[in-house]
Amino acid sequence: MTVRAGREFLAIPGPTTMPDEVLQAMHRPALDIYSSQMVELTESLLADLSKLFVTRGKTYIYIANGHGAWEATLSNVLSRGDKLLVLESGRFAIGWGHAASLMGAEVEVLKGDWRRAIRPAEVEARLRQDKDHSIKAIVAVQIDTASGAYNDIEAIGKAIKATGHPALFMVDTVASLGCVPFEMDKWGVDVAMSGSQKGLMTPPGLGFVAANERALQVHRKADLRTPYWDWSEREGTEHYRKYAGTAPVHLLFALRKAIDMLHEEGLPNAHLRHRLLAEAVRRAVAVWSEGQVLGFNITEANERSDTVTTVTMKGSDPQALQRYCKEKCGVVLGTGIGDLSGQAFRIAHMGHVNAPMILGTLGVVEVGLNALGIPHGKGGTEAAIEYLGENVGA
Repeated sequence: MTVRAGREFLAIPGPTTMPDEVLQAMHRPALDIYSSQMVELTESLLADLSKLFVTRGKTYIYIANGHGAWEATLSNVLSRGDKLLVLESGRFAIGWGHAASLMGAEVEVLKGDWRRAIRPAEVEARLRQDKDHSIKAIVAVQIDTASGAYNDIEAIGKAIKATGHPALFMVDTVASLGCVPFEMDKWGVDVAMSGSQKGLMTPPGLGFVAANERALQVHRKADLRTPYWDWSEREGTEHYRKYAGTAPVHLLFALRKAIDMLHEEGLPNAHLRHRLLAEAVRRAVAVWSEGQVLGFNITEANERSDTVTTVTMKGSDPQALQRYCKEKCGVVLGTGIGDLSGQAFRIAHMGHVNAPMILGTLGVVEVGLNALGIPHGKGGTEAAIEYLGENVGA
């Protein structure tokens, strides 16, 4: 016996549920890739990506997921043997560093904690020790979707600047762009990257990179450059070189519609929506945690992200809860990954998400907790409803 009908709802941190308008935007014939319409589409998207990153630097579109965009950033600014400092706060900066290691860089991890965000003071202290400036670049994620940590990129940028260290500061915004504030130039970020399938509400398959003038200068001497990822190759006069070949036309149609929808909502309003819905989820989890089984992975409240909440479970199987929610109710929760494999589940609240989606997800989780006899504080969904009722005005 189930209570589900129709398609599943994805409460996972990517690919997220896409708006029907974005899906429909792809249902049209391809453009002539040499036409003026194709050039105009590309130019409009590159300009809008610069606005999303809040940069006056160059932006690039790749036919790739976030892992491809990682490789694009690394290959364009590093030379073989360069040292990369990875700021750990979960799984994904570590993955970025692993890619660099395979490409021939030397990688050092500034050890972090899967239950805390990056501490800017520790970054500053490590850079002050690097008297000969052997560290050439620093990588961090704004939001780690494994741990649920939100890293204060502005504070980290200030810490780096305070040392006078010349290393490039590179930031992954895959789980944050379009969902929470990000200001590349103001915060001292030299290179930023993102992907299409989360806050930008577009199918997986597009990666984005933004680079400032300092990064472009380093790029000219980098020896890890390869033809596909190379920024200089993409600056050629022929339009097709923007994509190193045939453009991903239908994904671009989807992205154009998704960004148009963000424009219609207004980026500050989108940020507020994510903040409100994230807090509603946190109110529910706080109530459930009274049963001493469920809890927040991120211990400090101000370090919890507005796009995904990672919920730990002690003494109960999170996979059993995930199976119940999916098979009986049609809601797909994110699984615990990396160090949290088998110990947690994740609730995504990013991109195309609204109050009915979030309240429905919380209600289904609560149904699952009851059905499986998992101890939890009662009234989590009601706490979320109460919070939204108090903070979303009539």
